[in-house]
Amino acid sequence: MDHVDQIIAQWKKSRPDLDVGPMEVIGRLSRLTAKLGGEMEKTWKVSDLNRASFDVLATLRRSGKPKGLSPGELLDLTMVTSGTMTNRIDQLVKAGLVERVPNPEDKRGFLVRLTKEGFATIEKAVSDHVETQHRLLQGLSAAQRRNLNDLLRALDDAVTQGTK
Repeated sequence: MDHVDQIIAQWKKSRPDLDVGPMEVIGRLSRLTAKLGGEMEKTWKVSDLNRASFDVLATLRRSGKPKGLSPGELLDLTMVTSGTMTNRIDQLVKAGLVERVPNPEDKRGFLVRLTKEGFATIEKAVSDHVETQHRLLQGLSAAQRRNLNDLLRALDDAVTQGTK
């Protein structure tokens, strides 16, 4: 019996009229998200990164565009507000991990690209990140991971449909 089981048992006893089944799933997802996030934060910290800086550097690295991305492209790929993205870029420029360069396709705009130090940092950080993810999921078989992924995708679709 885990912590969520205890909470569900308490609700069933104090409010037997309620169907608290969804609370069980959402509670476990919430607790797990916090645990997973904490472990990944530890991994990013080794490279002097946090979730936000890792997100931008990883987006630039995986984009396949060595000349860089426009701030708008970064916004689309990371789903944060423009003010948040500007702050993230400013911090990464100060750290020497990215640079702003003129956009050859838009003379009024600029591109954000990895510096050599930024490239080296994200190469190590993403390798460590993937290693951490493997460690966190090592207790599940490949089939269990596929099944869980299918269930999470279905849940995401259901929640998305339910919030439209």
